[in-house]
Amino acid sequence: MVKTYPTPFHLYDEKGIRGNARALRQAFAWNPGYTEYFAVKATPNPQILKILKEEGCGVDCSSLTELMMSERCGFSGGQIMFSSNDTPAEEFALAAKLGATINLDDITHIDFLKETIGYIPKKISCRFNPGGVFQLGESKEGFQVMDNPGDAKYGMTPAQITEAFKRLKAEGAEEFGIHAFLASNTLSNDYYPALARILFQLAVKLKEETGAHITFINLSGGVGVPYRPDQTANNIAVIGEGVRKAYEEILVPAGMGDVALYTELGRFMLAPYGHLITKVLHFKHTYKEYVGVDACAANLMRPAMYGAYHHITVMGKEDAPCDHKYDVTGSLCENNDKFAVDRMLPEIEIGDLLVIHDTGAHGHAMGYQYNGRLRSAEVLLQEDGSTRLIRRAETPEDYFATAIWE
Repeated sequence: MVKTYPTPFHLYDEKGIRGNARALRQAFAWNPGYTEYFAVKATPNPQILKILKEEGCGVDCSSLTELMMSERCGFSGGQIMFSSNDTPAEEFALAAKLGATINLDDITHIDFLKETIGYIPKKISCRFNPGGVFQLGESKEGFQVMDNPGDAKYGMTPAQITEAFKRLKAEGAEEFGIHAFLASNTLSNDYYPALARILFQLAVKLKEETGAHITFINLSGGVGVPYRPDQTANNIAVIGEGVRKAYEEILVPAGMGDVALYTELGRFMLAPYGHLITKVLHFKHTYKEYVGVDACAANLMRPAMYGAYHHITVMGKEDAPCDHKYDVTGSLCENNDKFAVDRMLPEIEIGDLLVIHDTGAHGHAMGYQYNGRLRSAEVLLQEDGSTRLIRRAETPEDYFATAIWE
């Protein structure tokens, strides 16, 4: 591949993507209205979106350009969920024009939406934030899942979402949805079922207090992937069964057995099926041993931004002992531009190819142009074993294109 596509580039596995999408649909097949709305922000590439569309997925958009890209890929109407925050008027206007299901992040957006488009849609959703700390399951190391919704900028309080449903109903809304995101990148088969119970109980309460007809509940994202080799992957079939039990225990007895379930999984859908391919350019022997590669944080920001771990394979040395300690670095004038710190790897030589794993979501998408570094190409490994360029690498002319020179 590197003879055809100069490094660095992101490489995606079509077979893996399709297989994962099918496993997800099977896990929730018990719910007739189930739809996965892929989070476009995770991997905003038209060819990836078209693959997911063929597998029956919708799209979750949060910006004007994501809406535009989704429309160009053939998504329309109920295939689009628009979940945004601090939303400009033009974005609500386009979402309404496309017939997308709008998910309101704040109670003040009710009036803003009506002023913008002139009406309240018949079908609408509200984002819920229960506040406080969400924690789930203890282990020897502490809580398996722990996050702090109360510190998140997203969603409405319990009192606000009740008031929002009443106001929306008074404005003519007929179908209501609930959405919430309580924890990120969870490695627990219990997270989705626990979140489902919270939202199902809220749905019953809202129906009783407001009379709203709740037709869907969006479990959003949060189902994670094992970035480290010693971590255990989630079992989506077990997760789906756990949600089914909660559904039958809470919603069915309340006469709400027709509620459709939605998910908007970005990381789970794509992260394991993308890799960043990069070549070793330099060594630096000072207080540490540094391996310099031709990729940088402009190609994959997560390690620099979050200190995130991404596994690294040295091609051709998969079975060699990992007996050398390196920092793997990029070329930005930033000391946090490191893909790995104190990582034990096989002995590396100049010219070696490194595969940085699990970059299929929030990888290329988070790229930027600091230092004048340019975003890399994206390549699709197709099911038949051939490869196809699905985004060319940026050029200096791309970088200069928006500048005013005179």
